[in-house]
Amino acid sequence: MTDNRDIPEIDEQPFLDATAEAKSKFGRFNLAIIGSSGVGKSSLVNAVFGRDWAKVGKGLPVTRGVQYFNDDSLGIWDVEGFEIGSQVPPAEQLRAHLDTISKSPRLQQISVVWYCVKANDDRLTPADIAMIRELDAQGLPVILVLTKVDWIKNPITGQHGVAKGVEKFVEWLNEPVDPQTDLPIDIPYRSVILTSTQDKHGKGKGHGLGELVAETLALSPDNEKDAFRIAQRLNLPWKRELARPVIAAATTAAAGAAAVPVPIADAAILAPIQLGMMARIATIYDLEIKTMMSAGALAQVGAQLAGRALASSMLKLIPGAGNVMNAGVAGALTAATGEGWMRLCEQVHTGKLDVDKVSNSWSDFVPGFLDVIRKMAEQKLSKS
Repeated sequence: MTDNRDIPEIDEQPFLDATAEAKSKFGRFNLAIIGSSGVGKSSLVNAVFGRDWAKVGKGLPVTRGVQYFNDDSLGIWDVEGFEIGSQVPPAEQLRAHLDTISKSPRLQQISVVWYCVKANDDRLTPADIAMIRELDAQGLPVILVLTKVDWIKNPITGQHGVAKGVEKFVEWLNEPVDPQTDLPIDIPYRSVILTSTQDKHGKGKGHGLGELVAETLALSPDNEKDAFRIAQRLNLPWKRELARPVIAAATTAAAGAAAVPVPIADAAILAPIQLGMMARIATIYDLEIKTMMSAGALAQVGAQLAGRALASSMLKLIPGAGNVMNAGVAGALTAATGEGWMRLCEQVHTGKLDVDKVSNSWSDFVPGFLDVIRKMAEQKLSKS
């Protein structure tokens, strides 16, 4: 056990600074969801982003029929569908809403639109078509999302299909024609995605959500793709792809800090590098770690990350290592720490670890001797 008297005091400011820098770098992804009440918009948000949108920050009623919800990484524009009986034509009604949104700050501008229609409606109304055309005219990419699809499982193949009525509706959506003239109709949505957030018994994880997430990413502006990867909760590999370069950069920085071997007693020079790495990874997993851990707990984690206790015990097992930490050890220790922290963030992100237990669980993810040795071996192989 580490003697608390040997634990250096760690400044948590690098963690706070790196968190602010990462949030500024990635920005916020803004999604507009258009559809009438009861179409299932809030269920989609909860399924894809892991948020009850009524609790995503504070809902701001911008104007009648438009509301904006947001937190650091996600903004949701909730736009009602065409109000039946309104004297204002649907395209004109929507144009007014979009004009209001366009006057909002840049951080709130729409990236992609989900236009939601219940699958069993079996048709697009003239109002739907007019509104989709208006969205396209404003340069906004539209995904037509069919919601509340009842999926039918084939007992022989195990594959899921849909009812004949929905199937015919989708066929028409892929090649829409005017039933009166039999001529093609231009409805400029980019794709049609069939979704459900749960099965007909109110259970399960739903279907079509992965396809919806992939299509949303494809249509997002290049400079906002990472913001979407962070905001969504379905695709863990995307987050790992963002986190691993952060770990690599911190590993390089730690090795540079120990380019001239430093005494174990001075290993705390790694803490700012590793705390910054932690903050950036937590941001990628859309976690407010600072609110989960007290300042004291964060400082204790920082002390562990300083590598002093682990490096000291590890160096005793390396013949001829002595009492100094070189670049190889510093880099390997930082890389192993980053991997452990990423695993912890994934556990919190997926709900497998209660956020209230983060402070008490971190020690389970602190890298051990074998983890660091493995990283050192990987570094040597990469250089050979």
